[in-house]
Amino acid sequence: MQTTTLLQNTELQATERARNIKLMIFDVDGVLTDGGLRYGAEGELIKTFNVLDGHGIKLLQRFGVQAAIISARQSAIVARRAADLGIKIVLQGVSDKRIAFENTLAESALSSQQCGFMGDDVIDLPVMTRVGFAASVPNGHPEVRKRAHYLTQATGGHGAVREVCDFILHAQGNYEAALAPYLL
Repeated sequence: MQTTTLLQNTELQATERARNIKLMIFDVDGVLTDGGLRYGAEGELIKTFNVLDGHGIKLLQRFGVQAAIISARQSAIVARRAADLGIKIVLQGVSDKRIAFENTLAESALSSQQCGFMGDDVIDLPVMTRVGFAASVPNGHPEVRKRAHYLTQATGGHGAVREVCDFILHAQGNYEAALAPYLL
């Protein structure tokens, strides 16, 4: 009984936090992908993205929540995926995500409480601890999971981003409207 109440309170707090999000920022490896790095015969890096995640990001954008990417790695594949999804803020090769986040805040005129971040490793903590809504995946680093407001059931690259997008749409009262065009 007490555990159920605690879980309900945690979900309610996460919902309240997600209600105010205007910009949702995503890490790439382990969040938008499964975290694996695959190399082709010619040494090219191969990443796999989930189409459900991509459509979730498009739905968020349709309902006024901007999407952004902040990643420690530099990859043409990520730039291509971001362009496909209409993500305009794409910061790659970032060794200090806190500075990248602060610069993004300054340029966007948003408060940190209007931003969300989804990460999976300790490099993400400087941003996760500053945003209004922090999410992570079940296979993320224990310190990251401990500090997340919302922990997905799906793992990175397997629908976790979509789960967060749907959660935000629910929190902001837009989920039914987002589904409406598909239920005609």
